Amino acid sequence: MLLCAAGYVGVLYWSIIRQSARDEARQADAIVVFGAAEYAGRPSPVFKARLEHALELFRRGLAPIVVTTGGAGADPRFSEGEVGKEFLNLQGVPDGHLIAETQSSDTAESARRVGTIMRANGLKTCLAVSDGYHIFRIKHMLAREGITAYGAPRPNVKRASLVKEHEAVFHEIASYTVWLLHLS
Repeated sequence: MLLCAAGYVGVLYWSIIRQSARDEARQADAIVVFGAAEYAGRPSPVFKARLEHALELFRRGLAPIVVTTGGAGADPRFSEGEVGKEFLNLQGVPDGHLIAETQSSDTAESARRVGTIMRANGLKTCLAVSDGYHIFRIKHMLAREGITAYGAPRPNVKRASLVKEHEAVFHEIASYTVWLLHLS
């Protein structure tokens, strides 16, 4: 049993690391930016980096629609999705090319709501923009919603210490496993 658990963790670890380094940017129906914190209506540095990457992909013409995700955190006046939409709009993305998902409280809920939004708009493929370690789980969650997602991790992530990198991967393994167990 212990050997099976170690094998499971090992395969997931390798899969998450491999996906985190892969930029699959290509033509898609939409760009989906997964939220991170916002502070009083301004994107956190991590969220801003994701939004800037989505902006660059949009300007390259890889997708005509950008979906921003995330509900309200500690400050109920602002949602991550709306803050992201406003940021991109101020950077020149026309309002008609932006959709904000503003109700989700975690990645799984964001994926479900994005799936609903995309199906309602006849969209089937997306570029998933987040941090590299997050992409593996996002792609599986969106696939469950019938959406084909291609990873587009935000670039220029400052290398964390080896301990922090391991922590990030193990967090993703745990989150992915909990998500799978909730599906059962």
